[in-house]
Amino acid sequence: MNDTSTENLPDIITLSGVTKVFGEGQAAFQALKGVDLSVQQGDFVAIMGPSGSGKSTAMNILGCLDIPTSGAYLFKGVHVENMTRNQRALLRRHYLGFIFQGFNLLARTSAQENVELPLLYRGESAEDRHVAAKAALKAVGLDGWEHHTPAELSGGQQQRVAIARAIVTNPEVLLADEPTGNLDTQRGGEIMELLVKMNRERGITVLMVTHEADMAAYAKRIVHFRDGCIVSDERNEIKS
Repeated sequence: MNDTSTENLPDIITLSGVTKVFGEGQAAFQALKGVDLSVQQGDFVAIMGPSGSGKSTAMNILGCLDIPTSGAYLFKGVHVENMTRNQRALLRRHYLGFIFQGFNLLARTSAQENVELPLLYRGESAEDRHVAAKAALKAVGLDGWEHHTPAELSGGQQQRVAIARAIVTNPEVLLADEPTGNLDTQRGGEIMELLVKMNRERGITVLMVTHEADMAAYAKRIVHFRDGCIVSDERNEIKS
């Protein structure tokens, strides 16, 4: 397996002095307190920290679902914090893929139709959607499962469908929020191996929130949040 090294690659994401304050006056809560973070193209970063540490707030900003109160967020050198809501939506649609702990699949819809959804939002033709979705499902090991609904799939298979949906648009960045949180250890490991494969073979940058140290061990880098700040940022010995 060829490993796509991040050495000498440009930063795809930069947070500089990012703060986030919720509420006003005496009720104000500072969720982020001047966060600096750079992520190179092709990196795989695990983000860890206790509840309330700021990691989820940071991921919402990275996913263009929220904007900083102050500071800068650069995506490929462009200031995201200055974008309009519609511009951020376009960035999400064309550059980002999302994977959630709860899978977020449509219950009465086939695996193929679930995977086609992001392409439907893009306005792509039915034929192009079908071809791309079938290829994405094959890439995650679900060739032949296109017409099964989520109820007919195991938890691990449902998460594979969710990953196929996230990669069908060929995103540059995958944002994964506790992607193994609803899975047993074996299925969780299989999902992590799949994310590693996407990172290594396709060069997709992966940012993953996890509470599980054994899942974070698959990442190239582990960033710890505490009390709205990054308290450690270390390269990791990657599992082979």
